[in-house]
Amino acid sequence: MKLLLRIFLLLSLTAFHPADDQLTIFLCGDSTLADKLPADAPETGWGMVLPSYFNEAVKVQNHAVNGRSTKSFITEGRWQKVVSQVKKGDWVFIQFGHNDQKVADTTRSAPAQTLYRQNLIRFVNETRAKGGNPLLITPVMRRKFDENGAFVDQHGEYPQVVKEVAKELKVPIVDLHAKSQKVIEKHGVEASKLLFLHYGANVFPKNPKGLTDDTHFSKYGAAVMASLVMEGIMELPIDLKSFVKKSEFTNKYAFELPKYATPTFRKDTFNIVRYGAKADGYTVNTKAIQQAIDVCNEAGGGTVLIPAGLWVTGPIVLKNNVNLHLAKNALLQYSRNHDDYPIVVTTWEGQESYRCQAPIWGVDLTNIGITGEGVIDGGGDVWRAIKREKQTTSQWIALQKSGGVVSEKGDMWYPSEQSKKGNNTPNAGRILNGVHPTQAELASYKDFLRPNMVSLTRCKSVLIEGVTFQNSPAWTLHPLLCDHISVRNVNVRNYWYAQNSDAIDLESCRNGILEGCTFDTGDDGITIKSGRDEQGRKRGVPTENFIVRDCKVYHAHGGFVIGSEMSGGVRNMFVSNCTFMGSDVGLRFKTARGRGGVVEDIYVTDINMTEIPGEAVIFDMYYAAKDPVALVGESNELPVIKAEPLNEGTPQFKNFYIKNIVCKGAETAIMVRGLPEMSIKNINIDNAYIEANKGLVCVEGENINLKNVTMLTSDKTVMQVQNSKNITLDGITYGKDKDVLLKVMGDRSESIKLLHTDATGAKKEVELGVGVKSKVISKK
Repeated sequence: MKLLLRIFLLLSLTAFHPADDQLTIFLCGDSTLADKLPADAPETGWGMVLPSYFNEAVKVQNHAVNGRSTKSFITEGRWQKVVSQVKKGDWVFIQFGHNDQKVADTTRSAPAQTLYRQNLIRFVNETRAKGGNPLLITPVMRRKFDENGAFVDQHGEYPQVVKEVAKELKVPIVDLHAKSQKVIEKHGVEASKLLFLHYGANVFPKNPKGLTDDTHFSKYGAAVMASLVMEGIMELPIDLKSFVKKSEFTNKYAFELPKYATPTFRKDTFNIVRYGAKADGYTVNTKAIQQAIDVCNEAGGGTVLIPAGLWVTGPIVLKNNVNLHLAKNALLQYSRNHDDYPIVVTTWEGQESYRCQAPIWGVDLTNIGITGEGVIDGGGDVWRAIKREKQTTSQWIALQKSGGVVSEKGDMWYPSEQSKKGNNTPNAGRILNGVHPTQAELASYKDFLRPNMVSLTRCKSVLIEGVTFQNSPAWTLHPLLCDHISVRNVNVRNYWYAQNSDAIDLESCRNGILEGCTFDTGDDGITIKSGRDEQGRKRGVPTENFIVRDCKVYHAHGGFVIGSEMSGGVRNMFVSNCTFMGSDVGLRFKTARGRGGVVEDIYVTDINMTEIPGEAVIFDMYYAAKDPVALVGESNELPVIKAEPLNEGTPQFKNFYIKNIVCKGAETAIMVRGLPEMSIKNINIDNAYIEANKGLVCVEGENINLKNVTMLTSDKTVMQVQNSKNITLDGITYGKDKDVLLKVMGDRSESIKLLHTDATGAKKEVELGVGVKSKVISKK
């Protein structure tokens, strides 16, 4: 018994006490990096975020305190507490300067050229005397712009003194002063407020009258500043870099992932019942709901509550600082009367166009939300045309009996004659080359101008959370030119045959997260866009800096999709831990000639797929606005295309990093189809296991790298490469009894490596097509 007790005590000591050789980072400084109490929310010191950017071998002790200067940090005994704990190999981060400037306060004042310099030198020497490593950090910037919008530096000589001490004593330094200025200036006068503390009244308990603070950071601002410190560390020739935490994405550290701000709202609640709304399933409550939104906005913001019940409404317009909240068991049912929807100027599939106003509409807004556990139904069945091929015989008969009209060929049903006319009028509603359709034209096919369900344009700080959206007339969630978007735990349910019913389209948006969502729809699931053709290129705003994680997609044309309207570019997308079940394609990257735009730096990891009718992974520059899986009578064969001169309409796909992919059942495992004049470049797929009819099909690819990829195919040829170069196939495994492991075609194919791959499972290892040079393949 005593022996067991001793073992238990020994294990307890080991579990609860860090090893003596654990690396410790001590943070010394002022309020900009100090720990905060929960009651201080939302104020956050960048030192609170820093530990999440180091791996488990590092312990961070934050000794920074609000209001401290180098002088008071010493006189209060705080420096002695730090230096007494420093052991060999530890690091001491030192950032002061904000409070040393306070000349009138004798307890803190430390003139830059004398006492401040002396104190920094003392910190460095005493750290080194204990075997530690000092790291000097220049003071982080405050936010200040002059009347002309020019940034104003308020730190005087202090940053320069830090640099001089670092140079004199050969101390590594992070110039947070310069780095933070660049970030603040890049955000601009208004957006930089998100980095700091700008809040209205009755948002946070500590500041009931509101807060304007351009010195201390929001949670978002603290994360940005901490990442700048890490960026500075990575630029230094120091061993500390080896302890920086890696993300799950290829060649990316945790601190490099996108940052985003989330909205906050006043506690006040505006119940729509107070404004005359009735949950009788008959009354159209547009006026009452809009009044609640308007009053909420005029009062400074808050929550507009849709209580439990069935509420019919027409389109509503969101306002600044309003959170539209649907209670559990609330159903917001949008009117099926087309007259309730005015025609407005907006966009359609990436181009300027006239459409009917979206059920939920917002333009140029800040700090908005759509939240809750309720359901929003867009009434989309009265807007959409339906293909005959997408209905059973009984469904088609029932559809015709419901009303509407059928095309002359009998292959399409339309809700009305207006819908039929618009569907058969080229570019109906579009504004092309500055030419607007007449009001008479628009009125003649109004029913065709079906709206997207949620349309948010040029909005900042957006939260969509918890709500179920269903039966959308067209795209379901469409943020356009929006910044800082959080979409969490949202459900989208549309009929599988509902054309253009994308679950979410992030178009020319920046900075955000999409997580925990479930999508089941008739078109693409998670969709990234940035405008179409010349209009998209002229806009020139890429969709960038998004995290997509922990999402499920059932039926859809694609699980995670980029394009085809991506003319403004897409970059820095981070997709992880998603599951696609029955979507036509899994990872779908599509474009076409005329789009232009560059899609680059796309990171994907840990994707599971099952029952994929088309490709598990596809990069396709031949998109033709068709379903990815051919319907009866249709063909998805690659058209014969000759090379064309490069121009601004030539699209580019490059720098994709994909790993840890599992797919059970697909038509094709991996397809790459570039253009003769523009190959698809630098595609890296590592650690994949895919069951499919076909394996790899690579046409017009360059620097395509597959490593540790298993392709269990029914096709007798495992991999096909055509007119591609610099292809590395490393550690490929496949099924038994194959005729050909690798078939190479096209006289422009060159430099193909087949490495660490057992060829005994195929009758023929390599088959070369007509015109392919015999030395095109190298093996190891």
